[in-house]
Amino acid sequence: MKTIYSALCLLLTTIACFAQPQQKPAPKVKAANRVIIAYVTARGNLMPDPEYVTHINYAFGHVSKTFDGVVVENEARLKEITGLKLKYPKLKVLLSIGGWKSGRFSEMAASAENRAKFVADCGRLVKEFNLDGIDIDWEYPTSSEAGISSSPEDTRNYTVLMSEIRKTIGKKKLLTLASVSDAKYIDFKAIVPIVDFVNVMTYDMGLPPYHHAGLYRSEHTKTISVDEGVTAHLNAGIPASKLVLGMPFYGHGKDPIAWYIDYKNIVKLEGYTRQWDDKAKAPYLINAQGDFLCSYEDTESIGIKCQYLLGKGLLGAMYWDYAADTPDGVLRKAVHKGVYEK
Repeated sequence: MKTIYSALCLLLTTIACFAQPQQKPAPKVKAANRVIIAYVTARGNLMPDPEYVTHINYAFGHVSKTFDGVVVENEARLKEITGLKLKYPKLKVLLSIGGWKSGRFSEMAASAENRAKFVADCGRLVKEFNLDGIDIDWEYPTSSEAGISSSPEDTRNYTVLMSEIRKTIGKKKLLTLASVSDAKYIDFKAIVPIVDFVNVMTYDMGLPPYHHAGLYRSEHTKTISVDEGVTAHLNAGIPASKLVLGMPFYGHGKDPIAWYIDYKNIVKLEGYTRQWDDKAKAPYLINAQGDFLCSYEDTESIGIKCQYLLGKGLLGAMYWDYAADTPDGVLRKAVHKGVYEK
């Protein structure tokens, strides 16, 4: 009797397993709809090559000192960037407002009067500079980690701000944002209907001897992995088709390597050996003593991340920043190849 009972339990368990709804993989975004977003800064005079990007986020604009407008860094350069659209009409150029240590968002968003003036200024800039939209890079609502002011009401005010920007610039213009890797600070379910896509800053997640942008968890993971960051955003309510995976074109070093170092300078370093973490799918540099001294990305890790984002059904890739690449553009070419390979 006991044998019959055990067999029956096993049969019922098997049936229950097959009865569970199988989780379908996210549908792939059509190649024609995928995006590659490059952050291009106000510094220098290097012009981005539109052959390798679909969108340019110009960095940065800032909330004015009076909390009621936008101040654009190097307006002349912004005009040069938007001028690329004459030859490349499909190119999209957005003004990214904010950045690390860029404050005054909290005060602006908390005041209906200041917020209305700020939003109106966003609309003015879109028209004046022939922009395709606005990218909000408030780092971060409710947080003063970057040395900026904050308030517990920031998250709610952020939602109101994004809604008002959308109403002002209209549905035909893009409204995007940069999000911290662990999906904190923002009510994503509230803003998903408002925004076109979310750029996830899946980097800066550790300093040597940890990876700052490892795809998967390994013994060199400090906080979270890229995959865990993507999962956090999906769980927060963002559809995969509105999620853009961030990739760093820079590394983090430990003395004597600079804590922030462009890839174009990493490849010039001497006296170090490249290692590969096959769990994290990430490269790193060690010295003669075997010490982990630099976390960074290269063409191999970027290629794997592109395969990952395509498999997840994400919208595309984003990177900071264009000028950190080598003069011949090995990283931007790797992103382009990876995002559009069939």
